[in-house]
Amino acid sequence: MTPITIPDLPPADGIAAAWLFPGQGAQHVGMGQDLAEEVPAARAVFDAADEALGFSLSTLCFEGPEDELLRTVNTQPALVAHGIAALAAAIDQGSISEAPALLAGHSLGEYAALIAAGAISFEDGIRLVRERGRLMQEACDAQAGTMAAILGLDRDTLEPICADHGAAVCNENAAGNISIGGTAQAVEAASAAATEAGASRVVPLKVAGAFHTPLMASAAEGMAAVLDAAPFTDPATPVVSNVTAQPLTAGDALAAELRDQITSPVLWLDSLRTMLDAGVSSFVEFGPGRVLTGTVGRTDRSAAVRNVATASDARGGDEE
Repeated sequence: MTPITIPDLPPADGIAAAWLFPGQGAQHVGMGQDLAEEVPAARAVFDAADEALGFSLSTLCFEGPEDELLRTVNTQPALVAHGIAALAAAIDQGSISEAPALLAGHSLGEYAALIAAGAISFEDGIRLVRERGRLMQEACDAQAGTMAAILGLDRDTLEPICADHGAAVCNENAAGNISIGGTAQAVEAASAAATEAGASRVVPLKVAGAFHTPLMASAAEGMAAVLDAAPFTDPATPVVSNVTAQPLTAGDALAAELRDQITSPVLWLDSLRTMLDAGVSSFVEFGPGRVLTGTVGRTDRSAAVRNVATASDARGGDEE
């Protein structure tokens, strides 16, 4: 099978754009089916995923069953496949015709961003993210954890509260929207303390474990050797790091980045600010849902946003 490649695009002549790729939570049965049926370039991505993984990931995306798609080991490669298929379709259909200034992905979406940036092949990247999902599920099974969204507090206020109660900040998606994680007891205690400190709302999250916390240490250790052996190259376009919120430009830094992001909080708000400060004023999210463009809107209402999840979107039907 011909390897999947993202065509080289000319630099933007005007508004600077960023390409975004979502993380876990946006998946649903049926994702990508119309893309594969209507756009051969997208079908090729799903076919390549099936071959690289040795099973029909495409069938799982298109038909389920839902309980199998929701398993972390399957969800993570499914989202990467859909995101890259959506990008390939949009380029094929001509609604994406210029290179982005920056790319970023939320959690597992960072793998899709690195694939889109040419830092690793689609085939190697999707195998890596499935192994990541497998190891993270093992970590969840070995040490139960949970997460909660804390609304109305900033990170500087919440981090010492978490530290006092054995929890940790998992991500900051927008101002006043932070997720924390840890053992159930730690999250419950930190949530109560956050409420006392003025949080407007605490929302328990239905997740398999405490992602992006020290409870994922075994997954990070397991991924280290796999990532060290992966054939990364320098990204053609910088990818904003989940760990530092700064652009990644060197291939030899990527193994450490992807290892560290398993146990480190996703600094998504800081990443958005990095992109906005760099002059980005247009954001395109490739994959199911609108979570990331939603965070853009809450951070800078003047920024243009677009989502590409379906064949209609790829043809330009989702311009905003």
